[in-house]
Amino acid sequence: MIEIRLLEETDISAIVKAFDQIGWNKPATLFQAYLKEQAVNERYVWVAYKQNNFVGYITLKVHSEYMPFAQRNIPEIKDLNVLPACRKQGIGSALMKKAEGKVSAYSTRVGIGVGLTSDYGNAQRLYVRSGYVPDGNGVTYQHESVKWGVDYKVDDDLVLWFIKDLSSK
Repeated sequence: MIEIRLLEETDISAIVKAFDQIGWNKPATLFQAYLKEQAVNERYVWVAYKQNNFVGYITLKVHSEYMPFAQRNIPEIKDLNVLPACRKQGIGSALMKKAEGKVSAYSTRVGIGVGLTSDYGNAQRLYVRSGYVPDGNGVTYQHESVKWGVDYKVDDDLVLWFIKDLSSK
């Protein structure tokens, strides 16, 4: 059974430890910042536990920094992470449904961005299977549209954006 609930201060050490064990840099300061944003309803953060062990989290940014979403008041799911050993168990889908449920109380659409490398392959497939479609604005680098003939660094800031219509639920 997967337990999903809002992030609390007491979760931070378990999250940092879990990511540290797999060599991912997820410092406590990140989650402390998330908690501050959550306290003023700028971001919601849900954590997932399985058998009392942290397995993943997702955040929902109420006001996206990606201009096409911001201009249309489309909230953005950000920073979905499920520990690699816990993937393909429905945890990512359950976290997304939790965030989408929150969004559906005040919006008919939700957006999400995904990196372009194979590191994001599982996420890319999950988003498409979950009903997300490209927003039609192409790829961005640091939230700006890429331009023909310009070189861009391939990193976490090179993103394709998706939207899901929640009104058909």
